[in-house]
Amino acid sequence: MTRETESGLPVEPVYRPGQPADFDPAAQLGEPGEYPYTRGVYPAMYTARPWTMRQYSGFSTAEDSNRRYHQLIEAGSTGLSVAFDLPTQMGYDSDAPAARGEVGKVGVAIDSVDDMRTLLRGIPLESVSTSMTINAPAAVLLLLYQLAADEQGVASAKLDGTIQNDILKEYIARGTYIYPPQPSLRLVADTFAYCHAEIPRWNTISISGYHMAEAGATAVQEVAFTLANAREYVRAAIASGLASLRGCRSSSSPARRSLRRSPSSARRAGSGPRSCGTSSAQPIPGRRCCASIPRRPAYSSPRNSPR
Repeated sequence: MTRETESGLPVEPVYRPGQPADFDPAAQLGEPGEYPYTRGVYPAMYTARPWTMRQYSGFSTAEDSNRRYHQLIEAGSTGLSVAFDLPTQMGYDSDAPAARGEVGKVGVAIDSVDDMRTLLRGIPLESVSTSMTINAPAAVLLLLYQLAADEQGVASAKLDGTIQNDILKEYIARGTYIYPPQPSLRLVADTFAYCHAEIPRWNTISISGYHMAEAGATAVQEVAFTLANAREYVRAAIASGLASLRGCRSSSSPARRSLRRSPSSARRAGSGPRSCGTSSAQPIPGRRCCASIPRRPAYSSPRNSPR
């Protein structure tokens, strides 16, 4: 039985040799772990490393959410996925007049390092990776996370996780931006450099497309906006003095992230082996290819940026 995509295109349940007539598997399908990544972004995918299991969660206070996280870990979760309330996403404190009625509703309220400390109390951050769906204040929330981990005695080099940090789709679809586009892109690029120097295992951006679809974009527009945003992040990184991303195979690369992530998928399901600059896509011990290699001092603000 033929079904249709959201765009009205037919999809057969099984495709055999010669289907469709002009399809060339050798050129268009590719091998696992190789362009165009139709068979997965890693050669062995989850057969070599199980997916990270996360439940998107966060509500009310940091203490309430912490209890939930412990419950999820005890039930088998191998990673956290933190939802923040709208005031936190917009950079407001919980006692701000603009935050009235929204505190703790669609996520957890985080106003300070004390809140982050409470949120992560008793969580083994050296072994549990954390995804934080945060954009405009992503750099601040990541720093609070780093500080809380440091108080636990966990070195920054051991921290593993992701911040969404995809500010451009906020202007297009969601609306939780704080600053104009150029200063926001500067924060994104500086976060790339900071993590390269301080938190090398951290995924510095997760470029999203499904928000645009949910806001009314067609499938073609969804992919187009997602790839256009990825290109702009690369431009911003290069303009701020960061090395070119060509050849980078890291999952934290903006360009690579845009290719590996299905624009309609709501959340990243897991992670796999990371590597950089090798055709076999095997990890290089002790090396993490982040979004960039600074040409200027790590995470220092550029004074003569063309932005």
